Amino acid sequence: MSARGVARLAAATLASGLVAAAVLTGAGRAAADGGTAQSQSGATATISGLKTYGEAVVHDDSGDEQVAAGLFEMSVDGGGTLQTYCVDLHNPTQRDAKYHETAWSGTSLGANKNAGKIRWILQNSYPQVNDLAALARKAGAGSLTEQDAAAGTQVAIWRYSDGADVDAVDPQAEKLADYLEKSARGQTEPQASLTLEPPAVSGRPGDLLGPVTVHTNAGTVTVIPPADAALTGVRITDKAGKPVTAAQDGSELYFKVPDEATDASAELTVQASTTVPVGRAFTSESRSQTQILAGSSESTVTATADATWADQGAIPALSAGKNCAESGVDITAANTGDKPFTFELMGAEHTIPANTSRTVTIPLQEDQAYDFTITGPNSLERRFTGVLDCKTQAGESSLTTQTLSEPSPASVGGTASDVNLAATGGDSATGVITGVAIGLVVIGGAVLVVLRQRENPTGD
Repeated sequence: MSARGVARLAAATLASGLVAAAVLTGAGRAAADGGTAQSQSGATATISGLKTYGEAVVHDDSGDEQVAAGLFEMSVDGGGTLQTYCVDLHNPTQRDAKYHETAWSGTSLGANKNAGKIRWILQNSYPQVNDLAALARKAGAGSLTEQDAAAGTQVAIWRYSDGADVDAVDPQAEKLADYLEKSARGQTEPQASLTLEPPAVSGRPGDLLGPVTVHTNAGTVTVIPPADAALTGVRITDKAGKPVTAAQDGSELYFKVPDEATDASAELTVQASTTVPVGRAFTSESRSQTQILAGSSESTVTATADATWADQGAIPALSAGKNCAESGVDITAANTGDKPFTFELMGAEHTIPANTSRTVTIPLQEDQAYDFTITGPNSLERRFTGVLDCKTQAGESSLTTQTLSEPSPASVGGTASDVNLAATGGDSATGVITGVAIGLVVIGGAVLVVLRQRENPTGD
């Protein structure tokens, strides 16, 4: 990364962080006392590097800049491998960054009218189409190597994801990029590999708490009961109260809580092995560039949901999710109790009446780190952390992601690990970026809170 790029990123990120002060510091202290992380959903993976690539040139007002363009590889937690392309050209890639499968609404794709065309490109090019001779004929490209195919595909994606003026260096790759760009048609967002909806429920001891619905493309999923089920007596069941150890898409799961159970909470986990659908977005909480899935081996996917119960009073169920359309984070509180639930967030107090659900939208600046902890009755504590990454930042920062800095590739393209993340934005600047990111959580800041009321009876 150039010094200019580091300076711009550091300045922009620090400015964002200064907006988040005292509240984030307080949240950090609360979380240190033992908060619960937000729910897992889908595949989690660690980025390995740029594996199959060619070269491209990005044109902008400051001149032309040569970049690496191609396929990244990720290693899935629990087993499996993912191949991805970048949809975030102007943001840095962090070495060994941890990525999570994410809905388009939590990324720049959510507000991008061309997101469906990107999915079409993924489905109709390399590596989904591995007959390169046939792909070359369609594109009028003569012949294509894997490096050409990866570079041409990435260039076509950047034109839609970042609105970039970019060309592939290799003439055959450029012909493929032009063909894909002109041929692309809008498609819908793919289904998540595995999610539980809602991710949080609540109720009274003796009741079936739920339902929590399974959404997956896997044939079956394994249902893992709460870790302390033997002590609490909490069971995962179907609507009839029959214990469940396996489920499938559309299955409804319930927490069966004993009548005598003391006020507490528990977590349900479901796990499966499946291929992650092409077009799923992947984001990192370390501010590493957003990726989109191009290919998947059989991979381990996981989802969690939690339940809270109490004999009387307020009984909140808390969940959160990024909302790029509103440039913020939605925190939903559903109160199934007989008394109001009141909590304080970002310096404002919010009250959720009995049998009511509301969503608090917390507006954040782009690239801003957040760390919110909400506490409730009976030692309830839920922590939600991340970084708001909703824009591609075109024209606002220098190219930091794919730049062919040192070490540079020995040839036009490669398929090995000769180009790693140090050559694509994760070099010595990584420490600066990481330091800034950590500083945001420590510095924090006060921002306004917008309350969108969704007052729906929880029984609906």
